[in-house]
Amino acid sequence: MSGWLAIAGLGPGDAALVTPEVSAALAEATDVVGYIPYVARVAEREGLRLHASDNRVEVDRAQHALRMCAEGKRVVVVSSGDPGVFAMAAAVFEAVEDGPEEWRDLDIRVLPGITAMLAAAAKAGAPLGHDFCAINLSDNLKPWALIEKRLRLAVEADFAMAFYNPRSKSRPEGFTRALEVLRAAAGDARPVIFARAVSRADESLRVVPLTYATPEMADMQTVVLVGSSTTRIIDRDGAPFVYTPRKVVA
Repeated sequence: MSGWLAIAGLGPGDAALVTPEVSAALAEATDVVGYIPYVARVAEREGLRLHASDNRVEVDRAQHALRMCAEGKRVVVVSSGDPGVFAMAAAVFEAVEDGPEEWRDLDIRVLPGITAMLAAAAKAGAPLGHDFCAINLSDNLKPWALIEKRLRLAVEADFAMAFYNPRSKSRPEGFTRALEVLRAAAGDARPVIFARAVSRADESLRVVPLTYATPEMADMQTVVLVGSSTTRIIDRDGAPFVYTPRKVVA
């Protein structure tokens, strides 16, 4: 049996947002590897083994998947959203680079998915319609000083921004500091979108000015979108449309 390894994105939550390519890989897989809640989204079936593990063992998880692939198994490593956005694709390639030489010749493919910032932006309108950046606010794998520097520079460059992992129970102070940096650097009331559980049954979307944004509005199920200085709000009955024009006037 010829093995392969697919690194797949399961999208933001709704099964309708899983791509046909990912569904086909899961249908052929012998083994699925991933973080516990993501593996739980994969339906059990005869002939499929599910390997769920904790969130802080990404490289170990990647090595396990690569070893099974080398043994001839058809392995899918699952992430939510897109596997290349703060997810498992980078961990797999890190394991390949540091692992046995023969791992470099394995059949490895990355299957893209709809990431949370794009799903959230679509719900709000088009807040990422012009230049934007994505920043992971978790300081588990990088120092806070680097996060703060990138926040300041992103505002200086006038990017719209998407923030992943804004506020956890173990580090609630990080997002407080992030908002302080943003207010000091921006000096305006640009819109902030708090999109929680996008595409799931408990989805919520809240749009507030930066001056009124509070840390409690975000948790680990929230992606936060911050507009640029040109981002616009169209008021209407119900939730407003938020968009960033593509034309920039110098």
